[in-house]
Amino acid sequence: MNLIVYLAGQIHSDWRAEVEEKAVEKKLPLTFVAPQTNHDRSDDIGDTVLGEQPGNLYRDDAASSINNLRTQVLLQKSDVVIALFGEQYKQWNTAMDASTAISLNKPTIIVRPKSLIHPLKELSNKANVTVETLDQAIDVLNYIYE
Repeated sequence: MNLIVYLAGQIHSDWRAEVEEKAVEKKLPLTFVAPQTNHDRSDDIGDTVLGEQPGNLYRDDAASSINNLRTQVLLQKSDVVIALFGEQYKQWNTAMDASTAISLNKPTIIVRPKSLIHPLKELSNKANVTVETLDQAIDVLNYIYE
């Protein structure tokens, strides 16, 4: 059984590659999908598809419409969501993706450090599982196959 895993979280590090490597090491039959991780592509997609927008408000609105459609499709097709909350970046998109996944009744694993226990308490309470490391998240997925 192959599972599709949506990897929600910041795009400024290689954490997704780390998750994929850990899954390969455990020989887990997983397919990974994610939000657009090319920041420039994500910001420019509205202009690319719809033409140059008349200002930043319209540019962001056009891009977010297309990015939200992409995210919705991939979240709906996913079997499981891993949402990584780190300490370095603001996590608005991660929170939005995790909330959407939970609303779609997608099994959701939140990865967050101890320092974010309090600010993420309600979201963690709604998720299926909350862990502190990527290794723990992979162990949760591995348990499905036991």
